[in-house]
Amino acid sequence: MKPRRVLFLCSRHRLRSPTAAAVFANWPDIEVDSAGLADDAETPLSADQLVWADLIVVMESPHRRRLQARHGSQLRGKRMVCLDIPDRYDHMQPELVELLLRKVGPLLR
Repeated sequence: MKPRRVLFLCSRHRLRSPTAAAVFANWPDIEVDSAGLADDAETPLSADQLVWADLIVVMESPHRRRLQARHGSQLRGKRMVCLDIPDRYDHMQPELVELLLRKVGPLLR
């Protein structure tokens, strides 16, 4: 069985999406990657990442809008989920990890 490829996106790729990638990195039959959508992101989103992903997970609705505005044609046929997780958590903060497990875990089972 081919692993599902999940791409986590946030604004600057400093806190939320790197945490999500770390949390789900060792889940069975899942491959993860992460990036940021802002121009000054630590790891900016690449077109290759969009091609690679089976599931795209964004943290907030403005991320979804920005992604659709910039990369709409590359998103055809892709499943995208918005978690509605605000930018108020530190990297690997236990409350963020719990939120991610609760919101993303069921999508990956």
